[in-house]
Amino acid sequence: MSEGKPLRLLGLHGYRQSERRFRQRTGALRKALRGRAELVAVDAPHTVPGGTEDGDGDDPPRGWWFSGPGTFEAGEVAAAPAGLEESLSAVAAALAEHGPFDGLLGFSQGAALAAMVCSLRARGDPRFPVAFAVLVAGFASRAPAHSHFYREPIALPTLHVVGDADAVIAAPLSRELAQRFVEPVVLTHPGGHFIPAAAPQKKAYLDFLERFHPRQGQTEPPGAV
Repeated sequence: MSEGKPLRLLGLHGYRQSERRFRQRTGALRKALRGRAELVAVDAPHTVPGGTEDGDGDDPPRGWWFSGPGTFEAGEVAAAPAGLEESLSAVAAALAEHGPFDGLLGFSQGAALAAMVCSLRARGDPRFPVAFAVLVAGFASRAPAHSHFYREPIALPTLHVVGDADAVIAAPLSRELAQRFVEPVVLTHPGGHFIPAAAPQKKAYLDFLERFHPRQGQTEPPGAV
């Protein structure tokens, strides 16, 4: 990758995680990207009801939206999903307050949210000035209220990371999300529900990010506005 300023990625954690937990679990990834990209994560705005029993009371598990009252299942055809608009506003606020960012990196529910942000960005929504996204263990929301995000192919560059042994978000769900995009790059790994950062994945991340790294004489990554 060209020498220069590292790219900046806004990280969106998974359901029942938090910014701190996400940071703790992405040490290998951040090491793999060191000098090439910086990962800055934010908390989802919603706390998971009753979630303090499985974590620190000062760092409750969080979510980006709920498919039922205080619950979430990725495969649920939710009739009344709740909380998404607040999360889209939280992402917009993070991009404005902590930016500029070049792209997004989402995991699990955070990847599903990042895909929705990509859809809005591709339609010209000025709240989301990002040029690409890395979506790990992502999926398309089954809620009819969210179907508009996938109405047309999403024309924003994406890298989709799919775990063949993922027992939380099955690989076909992540592949289905990739098919919602124009020319997605798909990286498959043999592991489960985590962000892989071994040598093969590191190479794939860096090869993808290279497309957006400013060349000598450029001040903005290709595709930035």
